[in-house]
Amino acid sequence: MTLDRRQFLASSAALALSGLSLPLHAQNWPTRPIRLVVPYPPGGSSDIIARLISEPLAAELKQTVVVENKPGANGNLGAGLVVQSASEGHSLLLCDVGALAISPSVYTKLTFDPSKDLRGVSMLAYSPHVLAVHPDFPAKTLAEIVELSKTRRVNFAVTAIGSAPHLAAVAVEQATGAKWEYVPYKGGSQALTDTVGGQTDLIMNGLLATLPHIKSGKLRAIAISKAERMELVPEIPTISEQGVKGFESGTWQGIMAPSNMSDATAKLVSEKLGEIINRPDIKRKLGEQGAEVVVRPTKELDAFFVKERDRWATIVKSADIRLD
Repeated sequence: MTLDRRQFLASSAALALSGLSLPLHAQNWPTRPIRLVVPYPPGGSSDIIARLISEPLAAELKQTVVVENKPGANGNLGAGLVVQSASEGHSLLLCDVGALAISPSVYTKLTFDPSKDLRGVSMLAYSPHVLAVHPDFPAKTLAEIVELSKTRRVNFAVTAIGSAPHLAAVAVEQATGAKWEYVPYKGGSQALTDTVGGQTDLIMNGLLATLPHIKSGKLRAIAISKAERMELVPEIPTISEQGVKGFESGTWQGIMAPSNMSDATAKLVSEKLGEIINRPDIKRKLGEQGAEVVVRPTKELDAFFVKERDRWATIVKSADIRLD
């Protein structure tokens, strides 16, 4: 072998090694099945969206996508599991991004820091909260509910203490002088079940998961937490027009990933998700249930997370909500 030949082979090996030194995710991700973690029980808004996008995402990425429900601690258990899986590089988190942004203000002993240990991949959809009651509940408007709460116990079902629906309810309570008796659950699906069954009077929950119960007559809508009435349900007045001026809240479903995911991989997944969630059949299914497709790429999602964290921290502090 001549010297030139040896030099050529050495240069080729060096180039190959330099390529291998790049993050694996940037070159040929995914190399194994993807775990899509939903940190809430089945039947909620995040779970509904996960089931809609998992098969199309698997087809686009040419890898199996397995949806796993890991409820607990208001979504923090599932989020923590995704953070812990950072080294294997194939776990994604589909959650209410706003709820995750609340956690650092509420929980004193989080095992992870969402702002540092997770990164945004893509926002997917927005579903406003809807305030609804059991059909036999006597009050018909927000004002009537507020007055009733001053004379009798009004049991208010919340998906979890410190959740986005809970803080939205607290904000309405503070603005109106109402007096709710909060009944916490481990997820929206069970809170809905008990309100439908009459065990609780009132619920604030994402419209995506709640609208089927309203359409069936099992719940009666009082108000929606959007700035303006929705074309889908124009008969439901807003909270703002019932006295809490400018009030707006909701669930923001998005995909997060461990912070060590490469920019190239995050961009790949974000682009695939943006295409999938905007497909006419998926967009139609979500729209029929009260969710709007809202796609925001990685950096915009990170900025949104920071804004939501700061926004809700004020309400958490004023209500003195702290959990271990």
